[in-house]
Amino acid sequence: MRNRRARARGPTALLLLLLTLSLAGAAPAVQTGQPAPAVTGARLDGQGQLSLAGLRGKVVYLDFWASWCKPCALSLPTLDGFRKEFGSKDFAVLAVNVDHDPALARAFLSRRPVGYPSLFDPQGELPVRFGVETMPTSFLIDRQGVIRRVHKGFRKEDVPELHTAIQELIRSGR
Repeated sequence: MRNRRARARGPTALLLLLLTLSLAGAAPAVQTGQPAPAVTGARLDGQGQLSLAGLRGKVVYLDFWASWCKPCALSLPTLDGFRKEFGSKDFAVLAVNVDHDPALARAFLSRRPVGYPSLFDPQGELPVRFGVETMPTSFLIDRQGVIRRVHKGFRKEDVPELHTAIQELIRSGR
């Protein structure tokens, strides 16, 4: 029963946070062509800190997710497939979890293990910085740190288009 209540609070808490910040005049969502805001945080697995700046020189798929998000359950394994296919030389996936309780996020990942890191952001600072309004929301970022694509939500039908966008960005050398 406790897990069910905790899961129910997750989406409600995030929605309240996003609504409060939008009413308070929070920064608008970042757009394609803009530099990606700074991302630094603790890894969910406890293995130190990570930053987006540390991935400069690679194409990065930055994905915001939560354990209560049903489309996230579809997207995480798909993103792991992209990570395996494109390799670590040119491409990286970096996820940001927004659950308030890290145990919920870890339990979610134990059922859907992935080989890419996830940062833990229980205060919701990073989604605010990016203007995230829905889960999942992802940003495809070029080698120089510029956002080239924003993707809201996730459906299996999105996979070919996302695959092509990643592939073209890697090939372009940008």
